[in-house]
Amino acid sequence: MTAVARRLTIHGRVQGVFYRKWAVQTATMLELTGWVRNRANGCVEALVEGPADRVERFIALARQGPAAAKVSRIDIIDCAPPGPSSFDKRPTV
Repeated sequence: MTAVARRLTIHGRVQGVFYRKWAVQTATMLELTGWVRNRANGCVEALVEGPADRVERFIALARQGPAAAKVSRIDIIDCAPPGPSSFDKRPTV
């Protein structure tokens, strides 16, 4: 199965609602690699890599996020794999 990578910028009420923790748990459950971090502008950014069907499943789930989140949109950019070998939470930039 061919790996794909997508960089996501998640907009809405996504900081202060455990979105990054949810993203790490969800990516781990789907056996994806990458990272997630808050952005100073209030968005959450993530790089998600793995089999195309699992990456697309992550994106579909990310449109809801954790219970307290209110996602207004997700900007998606294709990236070139390979990338990280795990899924990590990174510092805000």
